[in-house]
Amino acid sequence: MQRKVPSAITNITLNRATFTDVPIDELTFVNFFYGNNGAGKSSIAHAIAEDDGIVWADGKTADDYDVLVYNQDFINDNFMNYGDLKGVFIFGEEDIEAKKKIAELTEQKKQKSEARQAALDEHKKKTDGLTSALTQFQDTCFTKTAEIRKRFDKCMDGKKQKKNFAEAVLAETKPTDHDLADLERLYDVAFDDSARAYPEFKKAAATTYGSLPGKDLLDRMIVSSSDTPFAKFMKALGDTASDWVRDGHTHYAGAAGGKCPYCQQKLPANFEADIAATFDAQYQQDIRDLGQFQATYIRETDGILRALQANTSDVMPSIDLKAYQEKLALLESNFEINRQRIAEKVKEPSKTISLEDTDTLLLEIGALIDDINKSIKANNDVVSAKRSSKAKCKTDIMQYLAFMLAADVKSYQDEVARLQKEIDDVIERGKKLRKEIGELTTQISDLNKHNANTEAAIDSINKILRDSGFQGFSIRAKAGVENVYEVIREDGTVAENLSEGERNFIAFLYFYHQVRGSMSSEELKEKIVVIDDPVSSMDSTALFLVSAIVREMVNVCRNNTEYLNPKVPGDYIKQLFVLTHNVYFHREVTYQQVGYYNCTSFYMIRKNDNISTIKLCKRQSKDVPTEEENYNPVQNSYAALWDELRDLQSTIPALNVMRRILEYYFLQLCGYEGSDLRALVLENPENRSKFIKQVEGEKPDMTDYQLASSLLAYINNPNGISDGLNYVEDCEDVDAYKRVFQMIFEALGQSQHYKMMTGKRIKS
Repeated sequence: MQRKVPSAITNITLNRATFTDVPIDELTFVNFFYGNNGAGKSSIAHAIAEDDGIVWADGKTADDYDVLVYNQDFINDNFMNYGDLKGVFIFGEEDIEAKKKIAELTEQKKQKSEARQAALDEHKKKTDGLTSALTQFQDTCFTKTAEIRKRFDKCMDGKKQKKNFAEAVLAETKPTDHDLADLERLYDVAFDDSARAYPEFKKAAATTYGSLPGKDLLDRMIVSSSDTPFAKFMKALGDTASDWVRDGHTHYAGAAGGKCPYCQQKLPANFEADIAATFDAQYQQDIRDLGQFQATYIRETDGILRALQANTSDVMPSIDLKAYQEKLALLESNFEINRQRIAEKVKEPSKTISLEDTDTLLLEIGALIDDINKSIKANNDVVSAKRSSKAKCKTDIMQYLAFMLAADVKSYQDEVARLQKEIDDVIERGKKLRKEIGELTTQISDLNKHNANTEAAIDSINKILRDSGFQGFSIRAKAGVENVYEVIREDGTVAENLSEGERNFIAFLYFYHQVRGSMSSEELKEKIVVIDDPVSSMDSTALFLVSAIVREMVNVCRNNTEYLNPKVPGDYIKQLFVLTHNVYFHREVTYQQVGYYNCTSFYMIRKNDNISTIKLCKRQSKDVPTEEENYNPVQNSYAALWDELRDLQSTIPALNVMRRILEYYFLQLCGYEGSDLRALVLENPENRSKFIKQVEGEKPDMTDYQLASSLLAYINNPNGISDGLNYVEDCEDVDAYKRVFQMIFEALGQSQHYKMMTGKRIKS
């Protein structure tokens, strides 16, 4: 699809007067704007003059061009005093050698400028590379850390966008591989509004039963060493018998009533003395020690269990108590087993026992308590210093994330360093080229000083004034003042009281020569030209001449896009803006311009309710539906007929429009009679043959001839298109009529007019 080719100014956004954020898109080399007075045309001219809202092509600025604006401000600024117009330098060709040298230096400058532009393009490419590398780095950081950032969401305030997060990663100076589990615990407490301190677990008090008298009695037999007859009798029965006698005596002696509890015989008078004598003092002491040990063991193990079980009454939710409770249950079980064994020993002192190991369990439980207390202490420390804990958590998590991304950070920084070095090299190359371009410009300026003058502009302005019929004043160089003009009367006095039309016409000629030349003798810059309503108060002659000059400027500007047979020499106008409310002037400067779609744009400016808008005038092409085409928003009635014909697909309306076009153009403008027109097209042998197709072996195909005959018959029919009885036009193919309509123009040598009116460019 064809497109608008951008020039120096690629886009304008208007924010002034009645415009609010109004874009002007698809600007190209030649740009026509039509709008009523007060619609906002001058705002566009002022925006360009002030470089306000202007988007320039890559590498270009307003300083690269002479931005020349013709408007009322230009007239007021330059024609307040008719005796002090600044001279316009026209660069001539008098000094052939100087001209040749200027051409050589200009070519060198052009090459240097192209090289500098290439450097600017490379600089942009490299800086785009930096942007691309940053974007990729940001994406990588965000993707790799997604789960962790989600887990630590409250630490990510201000870093939830890719850009901000990547900046934070790059700014981290101490990447650290923190323990993730510790970070999670710290985060859960620091950012939990319900978090509180919890009591630390207490260990069991140090046990003392291991050193008590009686502990050593557990694994040895407790027996009496008495040598009384009764004791010897007991020993003869065995150690268990003495245990049985002692236990029975202990439980039943008080209630026996002097009788044996088993056989009920009366006990001997000395029985109690014999029993007491059976168990010696050591035996009695061992029994007492064993009982004391049993009581102490029960008391201390109960205390241990109470202390260890109390730890589970207010536990921090994040602590896993499974291992602790399993060890505690095992400890309680072992304590119970040991109590039962001690009780058996007390009952049967001669029996030896061993206790289950509980010391190792207590050590293991103590180790678990130490680990649990670390978590509790960490929680309590965080709670007691919650604000600083949040800050620490934020710091630590960024250090951890930076550590995670260390390889990506290095890769990105290496890429940035490489690109930055290349950018620095390009910048240095660009600076060197800019300096060389400046030196060449100075040389060209020095040569131009000897090859430029203001006389050529004076002669040209005066010639146009004479040719246009403006009499009574002219331009001349001001005596005694270098490079200054004055407008003078025939008597040699400085002109005063010129009419507005005369004043505006001279101002435009002066502006035109500024465009052709320069206000300085040192350098001839390329131009961006803005013409804002140039024909105010001018008569038809001046308007015609101004229109012709503007068309010349259009052709100069278009020479930048096509150099085949230029209508005028030069390409010093790089972009042209023409703004007007004058319908006649607009038509004069825009005819045959709609076909240059790629380098010409038309705009319509409207203002409703004090709000201005701008519409780009383009539409889908009827001939090539995949393409777009310009259309001119300003048309006369004749041009409107052609535009209407373009869209008609019904035969009768199309025939009516074609008849009116043929009548207006050939009868009114060209002066033909209707009968003469028919004779020239259908009776002239050369033309007649164009409408009759010869078919070998068959009768000639007279279709086109009959269609042409009916078309030409209409323009002589005083009763209208048809009487509706003898001919049914709607049964015919409208495209066939349009084709024959074109053939009529071609037969009469008017193909150029047909192409112009249908918007088809005519190659010169």
